Amino acid sequence: TEDRYFNGRPSAVDYNAAGSAGSNKGPSNPDYLKTVQERIDTFMVHNPGIQKSAIPAELVTASGSGLDPDLSPAAALIQVSRIAKVRGLPVERVTQLVNENTEGPLLGVFGPSKVNVLKLNVALDQAGSQRAN
Repeated sequence: TEDRYFNGRPSAVDYNAAGSAGSNKGPSNPDYLKTVQERIDTFMVHNPGIQKSAIPAELVTASGSGLDPDLSPAAALIQVSRIAKVRGLPVERVTQLVNENTEGPLLGVFGPSKVNVLKLNVALDQAGSQRAN
């Protein structure tokens, strides 16, 4: 993903919907740990100033399905500074887009709030094109 877009959750299947599945590697598997550490390192390079302990796990671990378009609001908000800087948009505007694209729990009670990263990135492009006009 380019720095100008919100990163979604990593895929265990390289975003191949035909092969949707999670990884069989458990949290004690050295290959799994190496992969997660590489994702942490990459995130920190692209998001300077963010402490390792502040990175939401969902940004460095794949979902059970291997394909998940949603993030928690916290996982989206931690990326706002990077995107605002790269796009030349005010942090407040990018934060507003995250909030506008946050869906509450199903029926108000089931599950957590979530942000669909694809919809958010489309809204971000639309905001950028409106700004350019």
